[in-house]
Amino acid sequence: MTKIRVMSAGAVEGPVAELAPKFTQAKGIEVDLAFNTVGALKQRFTGGEKADAIILSFPAIEALEAEGRIAPGSRTDLGLATCGVAVRDGMMMPNIATLDGFKRMLNFAVSIAANDPAHGGSSGIYLADLLKRMGLYEQIAPKMKLYKTGRECALALVRGEAEIGITFTSEFIAVPGTRVVGVLPGEIAYVNGYAGAIAKDGATEPARAFLKFLTEPESKACFARFGLG
Repeated sequence: MTKIRVMSAGAVEGPVAELAPKFTQAKGIEVDLAFNTVGALKQRFTGGEKADAIILSFPAIEALEAEGRIAPGSRTDLGLATCGVAVRDGMMMPNIATLDGFKRMLNFAVSIAANDPAHGGSSGIYLADLLKRMGLYEQIAPKMKLYKTGRECALALVRGEAEIGITFTSEFIAVPGTRVVGVLPGEIAYVNGYAGAIAKDGATEPARAFLKFLTEPESKACFARFGLG
């Protein structure tokens, strides 16, 4: 059986992990998936780690394209992830409909799970910058519990390690036992687009078939179930 290796950002792990076995069943091509943050995967890929296709944020894909590391014209847009807040299922849901409500949540929360910016997670980088812009970083930082991936943030909620989680809603939806409170209010909303592309020296046709499969109507519906527009 033909096999391809796909490196993928964690924000789209839910639908990609669900769809890969269906692709294998339909096309007879096995998919070896490697999930991590955009920053970590981009570093590994540019450092020489092999992949046939890579799924990253729009800016990261554009950077790889500019460097000539992906096949020209192979970019395939897959979906938009929105940063939001979640709690463990059954816990009280804070009101974050307004910026003031979001700030109150930050102030009253005992512990907050988030992506570690140092590990290259897009939501973690955004959140750290947001707190600094709001003048709250020094106050909130001691409450932060930082994890390498959004999935680990979600699992931290399930295990009771943190009261509140902040990352892409798609990463919470992919982990049973979490409940999405909502997306960040309009003034501070953060939406990140994700696209796939074929590596310059990758298995072109099998990788192209996989990316095409991810854009078919049933696959788009799967992405939508995970909150990816």
